[in-house]
Amino acid sequence: MKILFLGGGNMANALIGGMVKQGFTAADIHVIDPGSEARERLSASYAVNCHADAKTAPSAPDILVLAVKPQQMQEAVAPLAGKLGDALVVSIAAGLGMAALSRWLGGHRRIVRCMPNTPALIGAGITGLCALPEVDAAGKAAADRVLRAVGNTVWIADEAQMDGVTAISGSGPAYVFLFIEALQQAAAELGFTPEQGRQLAIETVQGAAALAAASDEPASLLRERVTSKGGTTAAALDAMAAHGVKDGIVAGCLAAEARGRELGKLLGGE
Repeated sequence: MKILFLGGGNMANALIGGMVKQGFTAADIHVIDPGSEARERLSASYAVNCHADAKTAPSAPDILVLAVKPQQMQEAVAPLAGKLGDALVVSIAAGLGMAALSRWLGGHRRIVRCMPNTPALIGAGITGLCALPEVDAAGKAAADRVLRAVGNTVWIADEAQMDGVTAISGSGPAYVFLFIEALQQAAAELGFTPEQGRQLAIETVQGAAALAAASDEPASLLRERVTSKGGTTAAALDAMAAHGVKDGIVAGCLAAEARGRELGKLLGGE
Protein backbone atom coordinates (compact mmCIF):
# COMPACT_ATOMS: atom_id res chain seq x y z
CA MET A 1 0.00 0.00 0.00
CA LYS A 2 1.53 3.29 -1.13
CA ILE A 3 0.74 6.28 1.06
CA LEU A 4 1.55 9.82 -0.05
CA PHE A 5 1.63 12.77 2.35
CA LEU A 6 1.24 16.24 0.90
CA GLY A 7 3.01 18.28 3.56
CA GLY A 8 5.56 17.21 6.14
CA GLY A 9 4.82 19.43 9.13
CA ASN A 10 4.23 18.55 12.78
CA MET A 11 0.98 16.63 12.35
CA ALA A 12 2.32 14.70 9.36
CA ASN A 13 5.42 13.90 11.40
CA ALA A 14 3.24 12.59 14.25
CA LEU A 15 1.12 10.50 11.90
CA ILE A 16 4.09 9.00 10.10
CA GLY A 17 5.84 8.19 13.38
CA GLY A 18 2.70 6.53 14.71
CA MET A 19 2.10 4.61 11.49
CA VAL A 20 5.63 3.23 11.43
CA LYS A 21 5.19 2.10 15.05
CA GLN A 22 1.94 0.40 14.08
CA GLY A 23 3.60 -1.62 11.35
CA PHE A 24 3.22 0.45 8.20
CA THR A 25 6.20 -0.09 5.92
CA ALA A 26 8.37 3.04 5.80
CA ALA A 27 9.40 2.32 2.20
CA ASP A 28 5.73 2.58 1.17
CA ILE A 29 5.34 6.07 2.64
CA HIS A 30 6.14 9.10 0.48
CA VAL A 31 6.12 12.77 1.50
CA ILE A 32 5.98 15.86 -0.67
CA ASP A 33 7.32 18.97 1.07
CA PRO A 34 9.19 21.90 -0.51
CA GLY A 35 11.20 22.45 2.67
CA SER A 36 14.54 20.66 2.72
CA GLU A 37 14.65 20.72 6.52
CA ALA A 38 11.31 18.88 6.81
CA ARG A 39 12.38 16.32 4.22
CA GLU A 40 15.70 15.68 5.94
CA ARG A 41 14.02 15.30 9.33
CA LEU A 42 11.42 12.82 8.08
CA SER A 43 13.94 10.83 6.06
CA ALA A 44 16.36 10.61 8.98
CA SER A 45 13.68 9.82 11.57
CA TYR A 46 11.62 7.24 9.70
CA ALA A 47 13.44 6.35 6.44
CA VAL A 48 10.44 7.40 4.35
CA ASN A 49 10.71 8.65 0.78
CA CYS A 50 10.75 12.43 0.51
CA HIS A 51 10.15 14.61 -2.54
CA ALA A 52 10.48 18.33 -3.15
CA ASP A 53 7.45 18.33 -5.46
CA ALA A 54 4.90 16.03 -7.08
CA LYS A 55 7.04 15.26 -10.14
CA THR A 56 8.96 12.39 -8.54
CA ALA A 57 6.21 11.21 -6.16
CA PRO A 58 3.78 8.35 -6.93
CA SER A 59 1.00 9.73 -9.14
CA ALA A 60 -1.71 7.29 -8.04
CA PRO A 61 -1.12 6.31 -4.39
CA ASP A 62 -3.52 4.12 -2.45
CA ILE A 63 -3.91 6.86 0.16
CA LEU A 64 -3.19 10.58 -0.17
CA VAL A 65 -2.98 12.46 3.14
CA LEU A 66 -3.49 16.20 2.74
CA ALA A 67 -1.42 17.80 5.51
CA VAL A 68 -0.78 21.35 4.31
CA LYS A 69 -2.27 24.55 5.69
CA PRO A 70 -5.84 25.18 4.53
CA GLN A 71 -4.88 28.52 2.95
CA GLN A 72 -2.28 26.73 0.79
CA MET A 73 -4.40 23.72 -0.14
CA GLN A 74 -5.83 24.77 -3.49
CA GLU A 75 -2.41 25.61 -4.89
CA ALA A 76 -0.77 22.57 -3.30
CA VAL A 77 -3.18 20.00 -4.74
CA ALA A 78 -3.29 21.49 -8.25
CA PRO A 79 -0.45 19.26 -9.58
CA LEU A 80 -2.31 16.17 -8.34
CA ALA A 81 -5.73 16.94 -9.83
CA GLY A 82 -6.84 14.27 -12.25
CA LYS A 83 -3.86 12.02 -11.44
CA LEU A 84 -5.09 10.22 -8.34
CA GLY A 85 -6.82 7.24 -9.88
CA ASP A 86 -8.84 5.49 -7.16
CA ALA A 87 -6.79 6.95 -4.29
CA LEU A 88 -8.42 7.50 -0.92
CA VAL A 89 -7.89 11.15 0.01
CA VAL A 90 -7.60 11.84 3.74
CA SER A 91 -7.59 15.53 4.65
CA ILE A 92 -6.41 16.78 8.05
CA ALA A 93 -6.72 20.44 7.01
CA ALA A 94 -8.91 22.28 9.51
CA GLY A 95 -12.03 23.95 8.17
CA LEU A 96 -11.85 22.80 4.56
CA GLY A 97 -15.04 21.13 3.36
CA MET A 98 -15.04 18.05 1.16
CA ALA A 99 -16.93 19.82 -1.64
CA ALA A 100 -14.07 22.30 -2.08
CA LEU A 101 -11.46 19.54 -1.93
CA SER A 102 -13.34 17.52 -4.52
CA ARG A 103 -13.59 20.54 -6.78
CA TRP A 104 -9.88 21.32 -6.49
CA LEU A 105 -9.02 17.67 -7.16
CA GLY A 106 -10.90 17.60 -10.46
CA GLY A 107 -14.07 16.01 -9.11
CA HIS A 108 -12.40 13.26 -7.08
CA ARG A 109 -14.94 11.88 -4.57
CA ARG A 110 -13.16 9.29 -2.42
CA ILE A 111 -12.49 11.80 0.35
CA VAL A 112 -12.40 11.55 4.14
CA ARG A 113 -12.24 14.74 6.18
CA CYS A 114 -10.51 14.53 9.56
CA MET A 115 -10.05 16.84 12.53
CA PRO A 116 -7.23 15.65 14.81
CA ASN A 117 -6.04 17.70 17.78
CA THR A 118 -2.62 18.63 19.09
CA PRO A 119 -2.31 15.81 21.68
CA ALA A 120 -1.87 13.66 18.57
CA LEU A 121 1.72 14.92 18.65
CA ILE A 122 2.31 12.59 21.61
CA GLY A 123 -0.03 9.83 20.44
CA ALA A 124 -2.87 10.93 22.72
CA GLY A 125 -5.14 12.62 20.20
CA ILE A 126 -8.80 12.28 19.35
CA THR A 127 -9.87 12.67 15.73
CA GLY A 128 -13.31 13.27 14.27
CA LEU A 129 -13.80 11.87 10.76
CA CYS A 130 -16.51 11.98 8.11
CA ALA A 131 -16.58 10.70 4.54
CA LEU A 132 -18.31 11.31 1.24
CA PRO A 133 -20.81 8.61 0.19
CA GLU A 134 -18.33 7.28 -2.39
CA VAL A 135 -16.01 6.05 0.37
CA ASP A 136 -16.82 2.40 1.11
CA ALA A 137 -16.30 0.49 4.36
CA ALA A 138 -12.79 -0.53 3.34
CA GLY A 139 -11.89 3.10 2.65
CA LYS A 140 -13.24 4.20 6.01
CA ALA A 141 -11.28 1.43 7.73
CA ALA A 142 -8.09 2.53 5.95
CA ALA A 143 -8.57 6.16 7.01
CA ASP A 144 -9.37 5.05 10.54
CA ARG A 145 -6.17 3.02 10.72
CA VAL A 146 -4.10 6.02 9.65
CA LEU A 147 -5.61 8.37 12.22
CA ARG A 148 -5.55 5.77 14.99
CA ALA A 149 -1.78 5.97 14.71
CA VAL A 150 -2.03 9.11 16.89
CA GLY A 151 -5.00 8.33 19.14
CA ASN A 152 -8.68 7.41 19.11
CA THR A 153 -11.26 8.23 16.44
CA VAL A 154 -14.92 9.25 16.30
CA TRP A 155 -16.91 8.97 13.05
CA ILE A 156 -19.41 11.73 12.27
CA ALA A 157 -22.23 11.09 9.80
CA ASP A 158 -22.99 14.74 8.97
CA GLU A 159 -20.13 16.89 7.72
CA ALA A 160 -21.90 19.97 9.10
CA GLN A 161 -20.95 18.72 12.58
CA MET A 162 -17.24 18.79 11.81
CA ASP A 163 -17.12 22.44 12.86
CA GLY A 164 -18.51 21.23 16.18
CA VAL A 165 -15.74 18.64 16.41
CA THR A 166 -13.26 21.46 15.83
CA ALA A 167 -14.91 23.53 18.58
CA ILE A 168 -14.90 20.72 21.16
CA SER A 169 -11.78 18.65 20.56
CA GLY A 170 -9.79 20.54 17.93
CA SER A 171 -9.72 23.77 19.94
CA GLY A 172 -10.36 21.98 23.23
CA PRO A 173 -6.72 21.60 24.29
CA ALA A 174 -6.47 25.40 24.43
CA TYR A 175 -9.37 25.50 26.90
CA VAL A 176 -7.64 22.91 29.08
CA PHE A 177 -4.35 24.79 28.88
CA LEU A 178 -6.19 27.93 30.00
CA PHE A 179 -7.58 26.04 33.01
CA ILE A 180 -4.10 24.77 33.87
CA GLU A 181 -2.78 28.31 33.49
CA ALA A 182 -5.45 29.57 35.91
CA LEU A 183 -4.64 26.86 38.47
CA GLN A 184 -0.96 27.74 38.27
CA GLN A 185 -1.73 31.44 38.74
CA ALA A 186 -3.86 30.64 41.79
CA ALA A 187 -1.06 28.44 43.15
CA ALA A 188 1.39 31.31 42.78
CA GLU A 189 -0.96 33.68 44.60
CA LEU A 190 -1.18 31.09 47.39
CA GLY A 191 2.59 31.10 47.78
CA PHE A 192 3.65 27.98 45.89
CA THR A 193 6.75 27.95 43.69
CA PRO A 194 6.25 27.77 39.91
CA GLU A 195 7.45 24.17 39.93
CA GLN A 196 5.03 23.20 42.69
CA GLY A 197 2.14 25.02 41.00
CA ARG A 198 2.86 23.35 37.67
CA GLN A 199 2.96 19.87 39.20
CA LEU A 200 -0.17 20.39 41.29
CA ALA A 201 -2.12 21.81 38.33
CA ILE A 202 -1.07 19.40 35.59
CA GLU A 203 -1.29 16.22 37.65
CA THR A 204 -4.69 17.23 38.99
CA VAL A 205 -6.00 17.66 35.44
CA GLN A 206 -4.40 14.41 34.30
CA GLY A 207 -5.79 12.48 37.26
CA ALA A 208 -9.30 13.91 36.99
CA ALA A 209 -9.42 13.16 33.25
CA ALA A 210 -8.18 9.61 33.85
CA LEU A 211 -10.83 9.10 36.55
CA ALA A 212 -13.57 10.39 34.24
CA ALA A 213 -12.35 8.12 31.43
CA ALA A 214 -12.32 5.10 33.73
CA SER A 215 -15.86 5.75 35.02
CA ASP A 216 -19.19 5.10 33.32
CA GLU A 217 -20.79 7.83 35.42
CA PRO A 218 -21.40 11.36 34.08
CA ALA A 219 -18.93 14.09 34.91
CA SER A 220 -21.66 15.94 36.81
CA LEU A 221 -21.98 13.06 39.29
CA LEU A 222 -18.22 12.80 39.72
CA ARG A 223 -18.16 16.53 40.44
CA GLU A 224 -20.94 16.20 43.02
CA ARG A 225 -19.02 13.47 44.84
CA VAL A 226 -16.06 15.80 45.34
CA THR A 227 -18.31 18.62 46.51
CA SER A 228 -19.33 18.51 50.18
CA LYS A 229 -22.10 20.91 51.18
CA GLY A 230 -20.57 23.98 52.75
CA GLY A 231 -17.04 22.76 52.07
CA THR A 232 -14.04 24.18 50.22
CA THR A 233 -14.97 22.73 46.82
CA ALA A 234 -18.49 24.13 47.09
CA ALA A 235 -17.04 27.55 47.87
CA ALA A 236 -14.81 27.37 44.82
CA LEU A 237 -17.61 26.21 42.50
CA ASP A 238 -19.94 28.93 43.80
CA ALA A 239 -17.32 31.57 43.04
CA MET A 240 -16.72 30.11 39.58
CA ALA A 241 -20.47 30.07 38.87
CA ALA A 242 -20.67 33.72 39.92
CA HIS A 243 -17.97 34.50 37.38
CA GLY A 244 -19.75 32.50 34.66
CA VAL A 245 -16.99 29.92 34.18
CA LYS A 246 -19.16 27.05 32.90
CA ASP A 247 -21.38 29.28 30.77
CA GLY A 248 -18.28 30.96 29.39
CA ILE A 249 -16.81 27.63 28.30
CA VAL A 250 -20.04 26.63 26.55
CA ALA A 251 -20.29 30.04 24.89
CA GLY A 252 -16.68 29.74 23.76
CA CYS A 253 -17.32 26.38 22.12
CA LEU A 254 -20.37 27.76 20.30
CA ALA A 255 -18.32 30.77 19.13
CA ALA A 256 -15.59 28.45 17.85
CA GLU A 257 -18.16 26.39 15.92
CA ALA A 258 -19.67 29.51 14.34
CA ARG A 259 -16.24 30.83 13.36
CA GLY A 260 -15.38 27.45 11.91
CA ARG A 261 -18.40 27.63 9.61
CA GLU A 262 -17.41 31.13 8.51
CA LEU A 263 -13.82 30.11 7.80
CA GLY A 264 -14.97 27.02 5.90
CA LYS A 265 -16.94 29.21 3.51
CA LEU A 266 -14.01 31.58 3.07
CA LEU A 267 -11.41 28.83 2.57
CA GLY A 268 -13.60 26.88 0.19
CA GLY A 269 -14.46 29.89 -1.91
CA GLU A 270 -18.18 29.51 -1.26
